[in-house]
Order: sequence, then structure tokens, then C-alpha cells
Amino acid sequence: MSGKPKLHYFNGRGRMESIRWLLAAAGVEFDECFLETRDDLLKLQESGALLFQQVPMVEIDGMKLVQTRAIGSYIAAKYNLYGKDLKERALIDMYVEALTDLDELLMHYAFQPADKKEQYLANTVDKATNRYFPVFEKALKDHGHDYLVGNKLSWADIHLLEAILMTEECKPDILSAFPQLQAFKGRMSNIPTIKKFLQPGSQRKPLPDEKFIAHVKKIFN
Repeated sequence: MSGKPKLHYFNGRGRMESIRWLLAAAGVEFDECFLETRDDLLKLQESGALLFQQVPMVEIDGMKLVQTRAIGSYIAAKYNLYGKDLKERALIDMYVEALTDLDELLMHYAFQPADKKEQYLANTVDKATNRYFPVFEKALKDHGHDYLVGNKLSWADIHLLEAILMTEECKPDILSAFPQLQAFKGRMSNIPTIKKFLQPGSQRKPLPDEKFIAHVKKIFN
């Protein structure tokens, strides 16, 4: 049996994507088991592997972990991406929670009705520009290091880069007023493990298209 973590989810981004990012940045190879049909989901639920009947689920170190935040915390701690002490961990948690909120906004965009998409996107871009990115711009400037917390790569850095790239897919010039974030993006994108994950053919998932959205809706009936 493979010793690699095994990720159970759809063949798309969703709530599993940040976990893929975290494992890839840590240099950890992982296998994926995709839910292709509604029966796949029902079988997984009936097996007892899903504590709350929900995916994502990650098999790692003999455990079947659910709940995205719990999975991320475990992986970050295991691979030394969770700060050196409780104070650093608290900062990382704050940043990750905020970025998860932004990710949720971005993820839900693809599932909006056609007549709601334009306004939804405008609201999301507004929040990214005026609520979230100014905080990270200031945090990087005030901290004065290459990373958000301490002076080494953490879960917060990885999640921020993911969020930046996702928002740029919606609005390519969104970082125009944020020079610290522009520089941060360049630094993080050139970390060897992350650079590899950003290359074509990696396990990073593309933007969801209409086919993927229909597929997910069908599985959830």
C-alpha cells in the first residue's frame, strides 16, 4: 500500500485545492481518488470514512481526516509550515481564515446563475481589493521579511499565493496597487516545489468550466 497521502474529492478545485497546494509546496507526493458518480459519493459515505458525510477527505498516517481546516492544520504542522511557536501559529491561523473566506467567494463564482455572475464578480473583486489585499500588503511591509510570519515559508504564504493567482484569473491587474504583493508573488512562485506545481501537467486543477459544474451538481443530485 502506498505511503502517500490519498485525497478523496472531485477532479476539480473546490475545497481540496488548498490542500493540494499545501502538500505540493511541502514537496509531498500524493495520490487522488476522484468521485466520478453519485454512487462513488454514496459508497464513501456508507463506508463510514466520512465522519460528517462530506468531502474533502484525506487518508494520511493511518487516519481518514475530514474538514478542510483540520486537514490543513495537520499537514502544515507535520511539514513544519505552521510557525515556530503559539504566537506565530495564531497569526498564521488568522491569515489562513481570512484567505479561506476569500477563496470561498472565488469558488462560488462559477456556480452563480448567468444573470448574477457579473454583479457577484464585481462584489468579490471589491472585497479582494478593499478588504483582504490591503491587510496583506501592510502585513508584508510592516513585517519586513520575505514571508508573512517569522522568516520562513508557512501555510499562510502558500494560501496567499493561491488566492492571488485565483483573483488574477478574474481580474488580471488586481495587484496593480499592491507592490508588496507583486513582489511576494514573484518570490513565492519561484520556490522550487511551488514552481513545479505551477507547471502544466501538475496536480493543480484548472478553473472550473460548465462541464465540471454540471458534473458536481449531478453527483450531489
